Amino acid sequence: MPSTDPHPELARLSADFFQVQHATDPFTATLLGVSGFDDRVPDPSRSGAAAGAAGISAIEERLGRIDASALGEADRINHAVLGALAWGARQDLEHGLWEANASAASYVSPQAMAFQSVGTASLAGPDAADGYLRRLEGLPAYFDAIARRYREARQDGRVPTAVGVGQAIDQLGGHLAAAVDADVLMHPGLPDGRTRTRAATLIETGARPAMRRLLDTLRDELLPVARPDDRVGIRFVPGGEEGYRAAVRRHTTTELTPEEIHRIGLDCLDRLAEEWSELGGRALGTTDVPEIMRRLREDPALRFERTEDIVATVGAALRRAEEARPGWFPAYDIPECVIEEISPIEAGNAPLAYYRPPAAGGARPGAHCVLTADPGQRFTYEYEALAFHESVPGHHLQIASAQTLAGLPDYRRHLDAEVGAYVEGWGLYSERLADEMGLYTSDVARLGMLSFEALRACRLVVDTGMHHFGWSRGRAMRFMWENTATTRANVANEIDRYIAWPGQALGYMIGRREIGRLRDEARRRLGARFDIRAFHGTVLGNGAVPMGVLEQIVLRWIGTVA
Repeated sequence: MPSTDPHPELARLSADFFQVQHATDPFTATLLGVSGFDDRVPDPSRSGAAAGAAGISAIEERLGRIDASALGEADRINHAVLGALAWGARQDLEHGLWEANASAASYVSPQAMAFQSVGTASLAGPDAADGYLRRLEGLPAYFDAIARRYREARQDGRVPTAVGVGQAIDQLGGHLAAAVDADVLMHPGLPDGRTRTRAATLIETGARPAMRRLLDTLRDELLPVARPDDRVGIRFVPGGEEGYRAAVRRHTTTELTPEEIHRIGLDCLDRLAEEWSELGGRALGTTDVPEIMRRLREDPALRFERTEDIVATVGAALRRAEEARPGWFPAYDIPECVIEEISPIEAGNAPLAYYRPPAAGGARPGAHCVLTADPGQRFTYEYEALAFHESVPGHHLQIASAQTLAGLPDYRRHLDAEVGAYVEGWGLYSERLADEMGLYTSDVARLGMLSFEALRACRLVVDTGMHHFGWSRGRAMRFMWENTATTRANVANEIDRYIAWPGQALGYMIGRREIGRLRDEARRRLGARFDIRAFHGTVLGNGAVPMGVLEQIVLRWIGTVA
């Protein structure tokens, strides 16, 4: 009979994984609000990756010696989650696809991770400012190590794409052109005085010269040999095909093949056609899908006029969602979510929005970071769905509530991209859920929801198309343009993001489909006993988990209610 007592070795392994995971990638720890790592920089060298992979492999070996069948329910879930996360983290380190895919993309480009994380560290506590300065002291070696890694990859034939190298050059140039006081590495919470002066000196005399050396490497050594637009897929570099299959498994947490995922995307788009016609007829007076998309793209009345209007739109959407939340979810005592504008320096390579989790204990609120630059090019109908995805009932509600689950090991209370199918699947599920909750202000805004769903279906097609089937960048862009209502500029941003981060874009629709399937199964089996608040509490009640683990959690809940 399975034990109901916590398994001590599994608890030790959970703590060890948390330490190894964030010691290997302290920038992500900072973004997730995990304390204790804000004074460190990663080691992006091949030897650093090998050391991290070895540490994780040792955890996997110890985990394999634990008989999962003898564990209680909570420990069985933890065993399965830890096994999946450890495997994915090790695969990421071993394949090192980023070294063959230089870019400016958030989360995947190492210099972009520095720009995104360093200035967000919590400065609470007497030693926090000193830790921040130690991190700045480590940045020159970090940027130089990135350049060396790119050179080593080039010697092995693992050359990056021209489009990615160009974006990285532009990104570095933009940061170097900014005044030091406006540098994103300069923490906005630093008071005037000795610490701020020291930080400015470290950036000016240490970090920036190393950034210039990295820029020179990209421009002079990598750009001349970079992969052209007809070979942007990771399959075109040594080890890329194997690395992509591992990435697909990691980001979807399923055993689906690239071929199967490609077909799922095409089928999703076919099913959306009828809904496009119905909603377009009500909102725009036409049922012709290409005409609906043309109207959405070209009607100047559907563009923002001012930056403040974008912020007001997403802020109002968040407030409506918070007011409606009690009827759809259990009560959660979580930090607030604030609206922050994405830096203009990052605007050229940034998504329309992203979410930054709160710091542990609420020392920093959650943030819906939104792109507001050039408002005349931003569609009014897209930003409500974005708000529901990134804030409530989407990422903020899910991630912030996970941080409050005291019964979970630390490593499971602070997860994001590591379980992309769950986290991003929940975000996409939330866009549709918001419609059920009556949160959209118009049918035009609901067309934005539909356009984003079509975009996520396109991701299944174009990501596998480029990285598995060998599609060109141009072919991928044409496909997305023909099947969504977004702009050509956003199509380019989206496609370039998939090029930079193979497999990550697959998690959204694959995860959403699985959450929806489990909800349908629960409703079918429970009938009148189905409670949407209890279902959502069940899905959110164990933090982010792989899809197979989520299925077992939901099925057990159905069994207790039935």
